[in-house]
Parts: sequence; structure tokens; C-alpha cells
Amino acid sequence: LQAMSDNEQDWLALRPQEPSASQCCGSGCKPCIYDVYEKELAQWERAKAMQDKSLLMGKKDQSNNSELNPDTFTAFSVSSVEQLTEDTYQYKFELPGNSSLRLSLGQHIVLRGVVNGLEVQRAYTPISPGNAEGYFEVLIKCYEAGLMSQYIKTWKKGDVVFWRGPFGGFPYRPNKHGELLMLASGTGLAPMLPILQSITDDEEDETFVTLVGCFPTFDKIYLKPLLQDLARYWNIRIFYVLSQETSLGKLPWSYQENTYTGRLNEDLMKTIINSCRRRPFVLICGSSAFNQDMSRYLKAAGIEENSCFVF
Repeated sequence: LQAMSDNEQDWLALRPQEPSASQCCGSGCKPCIYDVYEKELAQWERAKAMQDKSLLMGKKDQSNNSELNPDTFTAFSVSSVEQLTEDTYQYKFELPGNSSLRLSLGQHIVLRGVVNGLEVQRAYTPISPGNAEGYFEVLIKCYEAGLMSQYIKTWKKGDVVFWRGPFGGFPYRPNKHGELLMLASGTGLAPMLPILQSITDDEEDETFVTLVGCFPTFDKIYLKPLLQDLARYWNIRIFYVLSQETSLGKLPWSYQENTYTGRLNEDLMKTIINSCRRRPFVLICGSSAFNQDMSRYLKAAGIEENSCFVF
């Protein structure tokens, strides 16, 4: 009998643990961490029924071969940390040789961190082109009270971080839409950048783009040099909406004519849509409150739901 219970305990120790709510990033990944758990549980039940532990050998929770994978976490090393604003950082990760993440446009990857013994997962969209070789870059805003932020703030060059993916994405095809209207709040800029860069890199792609970046103040606009470069293309326009700036007088003159103060509201949305050269297809990325507001303003401006995509 004793041998039986030891065996039972051995099996119980091998049973996969059900994820906690903090481990789900909430981005609708396929497979979600719960899907991975269900799969591992079924594998464990099958192995236990057959009393064959070797059936669990294939169970890998993480890998070091630097191939991004949706099912398992892969180790990547931090190659640089750049602070962009008081709370936003750009992190660069190494990819072995000249390999690439091979992401489709707007796809996100999921980060795993352990804070005070609690595992947390969050989704981030790399801002580097999907075919960038030897590296990828992620834009992350750190929040004072955020669990994941506490972990991210400790990163320094050479640290190893675990990611899985890719997930999601926007099924973009060159010239499919006459004009893309991109509405981005803060780090919601991230999924827009690879799409913008793919359009400017493709001489055959004549899609017009109007990007509206919403930030609190001029100082908090991320990646200004990159955005300035993109705005030089004939088919790209960039507007800024600065909710906490009261006047444009203090801004460099090159920003004054395409910047609005206050919030992006229904009236301003109509003005921007009326200035689009073609009927736009709209991409939205920001907080859930921002996304809801934008959807409401677009509806008021006569843009149908099937002409919008929310990241």
C-alpha cells in the first residue's frame, strides 16, 4: 500500500499546474496559456493511465534554441536598453546569427516574468520590422504599480528573458486599402510601425496612411526621429494629438501645423476623416477606454465596424 501512495505522490508532483489569472495576458492568444495547460493535462492523464513517465518527456515549458514558438517559452538575451521617456523604454533582443522572428504584420509576442514568486504574462508587439535580422525590438511602458513593470525595470544588457508567440496580427496586403487611418494612443504605436515600414519599403505599395498619435505632451511622443523619417514619404501623414498641452507655441515649428491640443474627440475625428484622400480603413490600438471611444467616434463619422480593426 505504501508503494502505491508513493507512486501516487510521484504522479501528483508531475501533474501540470493550472494557470492563475495573472498568467493570462488577455490578448486572445492561440494557444492561450489555458490551452497549453489543457494539452499538458491530457498528456499527463494519458501517461498516468499507462503508468509511463517517459510519455511526459516531450513536455517542455521553455527552450533555449532561440526559435520563437507559440507553445513554449524561448530564452532571448537583452542586447540594449534605451529610455525614451520617463516611463517608456525600448528594449533590443539578440537573435542568433542573422535569424529573424518572421512575424506577420502587427503580431504580438507574450513575455513571462516572475515577481515575488508570482508568474505574470503580458503581450507586447515588436516595433522592429518582422524580417529584421539578428535582433528584435519592443517598446514597453512601465507603470509604477505594475507587477510586470517591476520585473522589466530590472532588465539590463545580457539578461535572459522568456517570450512565446507569435499571435494575432492584422492581415495586411499591399494596395488592398486605399488609405489606412491609424489611431494610436501611447505604446499603441507599436503594431502600427511594422505596417508603416512595410508600406514605405515596398515601392509597389501605394496605400495612403494617416497616423494619429495620441500622447499627453510633446516630450512624451516616442520615437520622434523614426516618425519624422516616415512622414517624409509622399503617402504618409502623421498627426499628433496632445491631451495635456495647452498651446502649440512651445512646439518646434515643424510640428505645429500637424499637432492638435486637447483630446481626440468626435469633431476632430470627423475633421481628420474628411481630410483623408480616400475612404479609410481604420486600425486602432490603445487602452480599452481609448479603443471604445475611437469606435464610437468612428461610428458617428459614418465608418462601419467592418472597416475597422482593433489590436
